[in-house]
Amino acid sequence: MTPDSEQPVRSSGTFTLGDLPVHRLAFGAMRITGPGIWGPPEDHDEAIRVLRRAVELGVDFIDTANSYGPYVSEELIREALYPYPEGLVIGTKAGLTRIGPDPEEWPPVGRPEYLRQECLMSLRRLGLECIDLFQLHRIDEKVPAEEQFGVLQELRDEGKVRHVGLSEVTVAEIEAARHVVPIVSVQNLYNLADRRSESVLDFCEAEGIGFIPWSPIAEGTLPKTSAGLARLAEAVGGTPVQVALAWLLRRSPVMLPIPGTSKVSHLEENCAASTIVLSDEQFDELNRGGT
Repeated sequence: MTPDSEQPVRSSGTFTLGDLPVHRLAFGAMRITGPGIWGPPEDHDEAIRVLRRAVELGVDFIDTANSYGPYVSEELIREALYPYPEGLVIGTKAGLTRIGPDPEEWPPVGRPEYLRQECLMSLRRLGLECIDLFQLHRIDEKVPAEEQFGVLQELRDEGKVRHVGLSEVTVAEIEAARHVVPIVSVQNLYNLADRRSESVLDFCEAEGIGFIPWSPIAEGTLPKTSAGLARLAEAVGGTPVQVALAWLLRRSPVMLPIPGTSKVSHLEENCAASTIVLSDEQFDELNRGGT
């Protein structure tokens, strides 16, 4: 058993996804794939070390998707961590496809038969009988939304999926989905520099729905563009990345940041953000746009 002092993620507090308690600072497994989120990683052994080190540091929620690689991220998670430690929650997604290495091309496909197939394939790749959190990566405008939500409920009824989440949705879309299937999480773009999903976050907090901000440090660009963030980081004895993550953790009790990386050193920096304590004044300054 690793001592608490060696598991900084425990300082992030906990949130319960449905009936699954997790520490709030999680790990996003998109960056362990190849360049452009396509193909295998350039350093396979480092990717494996990242996943195993994340668990050592206290991470017990890993977010991935079938489109990361595609398939590579899920395969690496199984290789690194199976048989899975007790209490580890794995969330995956389907609904975006890859038609090549162009990082801008992620066409949505929400046909029920496709979502069902990808759920079954994720089960196989991850070595699971039931996916803890299965998220609709995007609502496909070409397919009636109720059909996409409906197959998620079917998979839940069949025991293939424990809980259901959504990604890049509005409050109205969350409400529409909840008429068909219980929703325990929402994953939208959100960070210090991009708060367009503020109303969605507020709704999730009011309803007790986990909010998973993707790109929580703006693809690593925040430290390069923010003099204010650098100044605050120096004041608290951390790094700009850590301050940006600490702000997210304090912003809402339903916040579950998923910073991702392909390097153990970056992972350790990210996880240490759980121990950063912002004063009320520092938090307010960031709220006002002090980046």
